[in-house]
Amino acid sequence: PTDTPRAHLPRRLAALFYDLWICLALWLLLSALFTLAWTLSGHGARQNIAPFSAWQWALWACCWLTAGLYAVASWHRGGQTLGMRAWKLQVVAADGGPASRAALWRRYAAGTVSVLAGGLGFWWALVDRQRLTLHDRLSGTRLRQVPAAR
Repeated sequence: PTDTPRAHLPRRLAALFYDLWICLALWLLLSALFTLAWTLSGHGARQNIAPFSAWQWALWACCWLTAGLYAVASWHRGGQTLGMRAWKLQVVAADGGPASRAALWRRYAAGTVSVLAGGLGFWWALVDRQRLTLHDRLSGTRLRQVPAAR
């Protein structure tokens, strides 16, 4: 267990909000690439990708994977995404050391399910004695506050 304080829910959500903007920029770039590929594959320049088509499912999967690559690579490199740096948060293993890539992917997948379920896994931190979210528990990772530099 770490000796630094665990992150409170408002701080977690603020960091997530910051990272949403980075992911949104990546998703817009991916959407532009998919639209270009859609047009070059013989569809009209003014024709949208059909809803729930294979193209759209592929775009959604690529967006999810791109956000996951951003998060997991950031967490693995230093325990922090850009949003987490701004809010002085860090992902660590339950024992306080660096988390494995497998644990970080589990964290990302469980966090995705949490967000899709209306944030249920985040709200769990409000009743958890250790202020852990469900994705903290399911992945064996922890989000802690980074001590202030002296």
